[in-house]
Formats: sequence, C-alpha cells, structure tokens
Amino acid sequence: MLQPSDMFAPRHIGPTDQDIAAMLSTLGLGSLDELVDQTIPSSIRLTSSLELKTNWAQGEAGVLHSLRAKADKNVVYRSMIGMGYYDTLTPAVILRNIIENPGWYTQYTPYQAEISQGRLEALLNFQTMVADLTGFELAGASLLDEPTAAAEAMTMCVAITGRTHFLVADHCHPQTIAVVKTRAKAVGTVVEVMPADALASALTSRKDDKSIAGILLQYPTTDGSLIDPSKLAALAHDAGAQVVVATDLLACTLIKPPAELGADIAIGTSQRFGVPMGFGGPHAAFIATSAKHARKLPGRIIGVSKDSHGNTAYRMAIQTREQHIKRERATSNICTAQALLAIVASMYGVYHGPDGLRTIAHRVHNLAAAAIVGIESLGHETIGDTAFFDTLRVKLNEIDLDSVLEAAEARNINFRLFADGTLGISLDETTTTRDLRDVLTALNGGTSPSLNVDELHTEAVSRGLAKFGELERTTAFMAHPVFNSYHSETDLLRYMKKLENRDLSLAHSMIPLGSCTMKLNATSEMIPVTWPEFGRIHPFAPADQWRGYAEMFKDLERWLSSITGFHATSLQPNAGSQGEFAGLLAIKAYHESRGEGHRNICLIPTSAHGTNPASAITAGYKVVAVACDAKGNIDLADLRTKAEQHKDTLAAIMVTYPSTHGVFEKTIRDLCAIVHEFGGQVYLDGANMNAMVGLCRPGDIGADVCHLNLHKTFSIPHGGGGPGMGPICTAEHLTPFLPGNPLEEVKDNGVGPVSAAHYSSASVLTISWMYIAMMGEVGLRKASQVAILNANYMANRLKDHYTIVYTGENNRVAHEFILDCRSFEKSAGIRIDDIAKRLMDYGFHAPTMAWPVPGTLMIEPTESEPKAELDRLCDALISIREEIAQIEQGTLPRDDNPLVHSPHTIAAVSNNTWSHPYSRETAAFPAAWLRDAKFWPHVGRVDNPYGDRNLMCSCPSVDEVVAN
Repeated sequence: MLQPSDMFAPRHIGPTDQDIAAMLSTLGLGSLDELVDQTIPSSIRLTSSLELKTNWAQGEAGVLHSLRAKADKNVVYRSMIGMGYYDTLTPAVILRNIIENPGWYTQYTPYQAEISQGRLEALLNFQTMVADLTGFELAGASLLDEPTAAAEAMTMCVAITGRTHFLVADHCHPQTIAVVKTRAKAVGTVVEVMPADALASALTSRKDDKSIAGILLQYPTTDGSLIDPSKLAALAHDAGAQVVVATDLLACTLIKPPAELGADIAIGTSQRFGVPMGFGGPHAAFIATSAKHARKLPGRIIGVSKDSHGNTAYRMAIQTREQHIKRERATSNICTAQALLAIVASMYGVYHGPDGLRTIAHRVHNLAAAAIVGIESLGHETIGDTAFFDTLRVKLNEIDLDSVLEAAEARNINFRLFADGTLGISLDETTTTRDLRDVLTALNGGTSPSLNVDELHTEAVSRGLAKFGELERTTAFMAHPVFNSYHSETDLLRYMKKLENRDLSLAHSMIPLGSCTMKLNATSEMIPVTWPEFGRIHPFAPADQWRGYAEMFKDLERWLSSITGFHATSLQPNAGSQGEFAGLLAIKAYHESRGEGHRNICLIPTSAHGTNPASAITAGYKVVAVACDAKGNIDLADLRTKAEQHKDTLAAIMVTYPSTHGVFEKTIRDLCAIVHEFGGQVYLDGANMNAMVGLCRPGDIGADVCHLNLHKTFSIPHGGGGPGMGPICTAEHLTPFLPGNPLEEVKDNGVGPVSAAHYSSASVLTISWMYIAMMGEVGLRKASQVAILNANYMANRLKDHYTIVYTGENNRVAHEFILDCRSFEKSAGIRIDDIAKRLMDYGFHAPTMAWPVPGTLMIEPTESEPKAELDRLCDALISIREEIAQIEQGTLPRDDNPLVHSPHTIAAVSNNTWSHPYSRETAAFPAAWLRDAKFWPHVGRVDNPYGDRNLMCSCPSVDEVVAN
C-alpha cells in the first residue's frame, strides 16, 4: 500500500492480472510458474536470485531521478577535440517530432514497404543528400559508424579486386585505423599504415605486384589539413587499386567532393547534421560509390519502384544481398543500421537546404580562419597543410603546455592533445565568437588578449585564408525540390507529419515480428536520451567529465552479467551483428592464446539467424551447417558427426536459444558438452533472451559467450531499422578477449575495437539502464513469463485455423511460434506475401515472413501487448483464413480476391470504378474495429522485381513523380 503510484512493471506488462488468469485458464493452467514448468526444461531453470539490486521500488519518477543524479556527474565542456565528433544544433522541430516521437522511433525495419513509405522517403532523402555531397551516384541508407564504414569499404575493395593488401594513410582518425585493423586481421587482409608520401612510393614501387586492393585517405585529415587526394588516387588506379576517402559532409558543401578527386568510395559520418555526440553515438555513418558496385555495397539501399496501380513507391532494393538471404555469401553481416539517425540527418539537410548548409559551413570555416590570425598574433603557429576547413593543429611557442591546458580547463574547453605536444582545435556549428575569445585566452595562458574577433576575421579574409583555391567546390548539390521547399518550421513540421502518417508503428498497433521483439519503448526510458549531460559529451573527453556515464556503464555491465550468468560484459558493439562479430573474435583470440589458432570451423544449425553465418565469415571462420530434425530441433547425431569430423579445427558453434523455431530444446546442455568435448566454444545468440531473463541463463546452460540485442529484450527502440546495441557477455576464460579501446594499443593476444568509441552508442544505453532499473528482478522475470504466456495463448487460439509448425514438450512454445501457410499456395493460390499484405488492411504489420521456415509466418507478441490486442490480431488472422477458405471453396476467384489485391489504398476503394467480386467494405473495413481507427497504406503492393531491374536510389524528380 505504501509503494509509489507509478510502479513501472504493471505499466510495461500489457495483460492485467485478471487477463493473465483468463489466458492461463484457457490453457488449462493455474499459474505462470506452471506454464514455465511445462515450457522450459527443469535442468536449466534458474533457482537462485539474480541480485540485481536495482531501485525499481522508487517507481518511474524515482528511478528517473536516480539517473538524473548520475547525469549531473557528467560535465559538459565546449568540445573542440574533433576526430569526427562535433557539437551540433539539433533543430527543435526535429528533436520533438522525430527523436522524441514514438511514431518515428518505434517503427521496424521497412521490410513491409507499403506501410513504410514515410521513413523510406526520408532514407531516400539521406541517400540523395550523401550522394550529392560526395559526388557519387549511389549511397547506402546508413552504416553503424565511420570506422566500421571504413572497414566495410575495405571489404568492398578486396571483393572488387580479389587482392589482399589495404594501405591506410596515417592522417586518418586513429579510431578508424584501429577498427579497420581489427576487421582486416579477422579475415586475413593485410593492413599497412603509413604517411601519405610513403603511400605514394608504395603505390609506385608495387604497381606490378597486383597485391594492393585499395587505399584509405582522410579528407580533411584528422589534424585538419586539406590535402588534395587526386594524385594518390591516380597512383592507386595505375596500380589497379580502389580508393576510399573518408570525408566530412559539411566540408563537402565548400570543397570538391571525393568523387571529383578520383575516389571510388566515400565514407564518413553524418553526426554533425543535427545528431548529438552522445559520448559516441548513435550516429548514422554513410557510404557512397558508383552504381556498378551496387551489389557489393554493404547495408541497405532504398530504391524507387512502382505499386500495383502504377504509382511511385519506395522500397528496400536488391535485398538478395542481405545476410538473411545470402547468409555466408552476404556482402556484410550488418542487420541493424542507424535508420533513425539517418532520418534525423536527412531532415537536417531538408530543413537547411543547400544554401543553409553552405552558410553553416562558411561560418565555421571563417571562424577557423579568424582563429589562425589570432593564434599567430599570440606567437604560436598552425602546422600542416596550408588549406583547412574547421580544424587546426597548433604548435605552442614560448608558453608552457600545462598553463594552456589549465586555462582551457578553467573555461570548460577540451582541446585535442597530440603525442608531440601540439594541440588540435576543432570548431563547429555551435562555436561562438565568445568561444573563440576563450580559446585565444587559453592559448595565452589565461590572460585575455586584446584581440577583436571581427578584426581577426577581416584580416583572415584579406590574407585569403578563407579560400580553398583549386579545392573549392564548383558543382551544385541537393538541387532536388525536397531540399529547397521546407525551410520554415511550419513547412518542415507538416512534411515530417505527412511522412509519419504513411508509416505504421507501435503507436498504431502491435508489430508481431518473430525474433524481433517489438516491445514497449517506454517514455520514461526515452527521456534521458536527449538530456545534454548525456548528449553533448565527446567520446574522447577526459574521464573526470563523464563520471555519471561511468557509473551507469558499471551498473549495466553488472546487471547484464548477472542476467546472463557470465563473468564480464562489453558494451562496445553497436549492433547485434557487431556483438556476434566481437564474440567470435573473442573465441578466435582465446584459441590463438592457447596455440590453437588453426581452429577455424564454426558449426551453425540450419535454423540459425541469417546474421550468424555472415558474422562467422566476417570473423574469418569457415561455416559448416548442422541439420535439424523433423521437429525442428538441432540434430545432435549430426552435430556429433560434424564436431568429430572437424575435431582438430573446430572453433565454435553458434546456437540461438530458445531456438528460432520457438522452442526451448531440452538437449541444449548436451549440445554444449559435445562442442566442448571436441575443443570448441559455444556462442549463444541472445536474440531470444526475451524468453529467458530471470528464468534461465546462457552461462548456466554451458555457453561461453553470448550477445544481447538491447534493441530487442532491453527496450531500445528499433527506430525504423536502428539504432541497436549488441553487447557481449563472456565466461571468465574469454574475458581477456573483450573488444579493446579504440585509442589504445592492442595487447598481446588481445582483440582490437569493433566500434568507433569504447562504449559505442552510449547515449541509448540510458534506455536499457532505465528499463532494468524500473523493472527490477521480479518485474523482469514476470515479463519473460508473460512473453511466453502471450505466445502460447495466441498459438492456442490459432491452432484450429493454422498448423503450428513446431512445439516443445507438452505442446508449448517459447515466446514465439510459427504458423504453417505452405498449403495455401496449392489450395488457393495464396502465398505468405498475400497474407502479409492483407494484414495491412486490418491495420497490422505482418509477422516475420518465410523465416526460419519458407512459406510460414513467425509471431512474437512480446509481454507488452494487452490481451485485447492479442485477440484483435488473432481475429484478423482467423478472418483471413476464412477468406482463404472462400477461395478454396470457389466462392472467390483465385486471381481476384481481397488477398491478392491487398493492401487496398483509400484511392483504390474510392475510385469511381470497382470491378472486383468483393465489396469495397470488404476491401477496406474487413473488421469492425477499423471503423473506429483505420490505418491506410499509402501505396498498393510494391513491385520489387521492377525496382531491382530499374535501380533508382535517389529522389525522383517532380516530373518523374507526376508522370507516374
């Protein structure tokens, strides 16, 4: 009776206690514990407390206050460290209406294009903006961060040329070099880091040996120099190598784009386009190239196609490159990217337009030019190339470095300190003339110099410091109307709202995607993300400025280790795919430390996530498939045969638990024992941890390492396809091989970094901290129980209408289950695509299609959905089954029925002509609840093959849209 009124667990868990009792009664059960006893093998059940010691009993407001206290321990300095991270001004209209808006951040990856047209258009805008600014014809829809984008580009170069050496200029950001080295080592690519002049010599002397796959340059360089890459590019091309240029989008508004200077691939980050630093992320990286490399480009590409009515429609292009389809032959293992942040960056570009971006760039550049005059007036000098954009490297003369740093500290300014004692100073959109005066005061040992910023700027202009000479951009960019139409807040607000209304999100209805866990992303969890004490911290700021972050990291590492039963946790991987990669690298390094580096075989069940084989290849393993039996369980006999066959080279097995078939396999301990018997390690894919938290633990089962998708089990929103976080938890013997710090040397037998910053997308870790802290151990355990209950309740309601493909003992499923739809194609000419599109007419997103079993639908309701919503989806699926029955019975024709013509747009049902044998009401309002709230798909069924045959990956012109 004395608990706070805002206890979180009852708000997070959808069914009430009365609903839970009713659902249990339907299943013939008396309690949640009884259900779990019938679902999870007793041999792996957790019998002890997790001892999380969270402050859940304080309620939502109290826990939020606790995190506020940690945030207050972070100190926001004026960060001038640079290295690819800049303070930025997030337009308030974008902050409130996208970043803080569940209509945008709770969307799923746009696999169902017809109900994703808003975010698809926003991502197409991102691609167009990036392509224009870099000078290329094709750009991707985002990557994880700049260093991993560089690593992906290196992989592209190797794939294009078939060569094994990659040369990196030492003027690249250090974290980029470190991540590239990590990726290269895993697959046997040789990375050579050298000065630019040595790189030129290497390209010349090794022109004929055909070993160099590509080179990586930074433009502008990490210390701010603006070096023309065209000469090195020409040498690289003469040697048959590809040229990758890491660049700055804001700088590209004023300087020649990489494509005009001989680059084959451009990479970088869009962080400074309105996305806070967030102590490292999340930020949308970019990659751009020529169209001929489209099928080698990693990550997602948004394309333009047509719908069934001939209208322009957007969708994800050439998905056959994706890891879920190509598995070990995929172009990359990337699954979650940074869609939400790419959308933010794209809207920043839309809001400012080309003229606004140029204005921002000119202002930053002119402040840097004025700074040079002021620095020289104080007797110091700037070193490096004479051309620059926003970053200067300063050699101090006749003043002690410590006195400068002390004066900067007194003024809350962070400089970058190079090993030789020089200082890096990066200016950005937020820099003011007062900031510049404070910088000069710091460089003067704390004494304010008698310098006027306006006069410094005037002198800089008269000296020509603000000009770029031959590197000045002369080509237009972002000429499309979308970047030249929405520059008032009213216009942008309405444009964003129009796009939001074209997308289905958790704000509309449940998204029942099996294996994707689209649960509630509670508002209290989201609030801290945009606090400046978390958002405006540079990832390489001194440790005493992020003490609050450090406390939060320590809590999360301890909680996640306890939840998984492991010794230690790394929060560095910024996606599930990165977690898989990092976990596999830990296993590889462990074997190498024991003199068994030859172990390179990774066993993967045929039911595994598509990222598993792709990640294994990315980490340098050879994949061997393990069969599943008729019940969908891993075939232990085949496992033993394969393990024994490869006993001398067996490195690991990747297993998902509970299985992707929605079952807690009782033989999981036996599986671990077999792999260990033959010298391998067990990697457990934690994608289905939503059914395990508080009930059983990977470490207790026998696994050695697992990754966790925080964007699934621990409530970070999917954001239309990212951000994600994939930390790894390891047993004690693997702990020394967790990912290293990007700015530190890799220790002997150590593993390098897999992300740009040590804690990668740190700002969204606040979401998972809030979730665990507010739920507490009791709430987390009940959430897992209710996730299992909701799945079993739905399976029970649907079993008389659809066959449930796999069940465990006692005919129970885990937190997800699979509906068999394979017979419908023969009986009625209906495929799962037709069911998926018809569900849109009912206001639902489709379940996971055709995976892990072709011709099926996999449903995961999560614990967040109330019973009424579960029943509504069941009613929709039962109604669709009745429509299929009408086709089977001949009441409706196979080629003209509500399923094959779905989804039905408002334009289609209101057209003067209606020739179908079913009514407009059947088309648009097949269920009574739709009269109260109807979500209208914006386009009819999208023609994916047409889009792949006619690949268009930038904004279509107004004429093209009108013509369609």
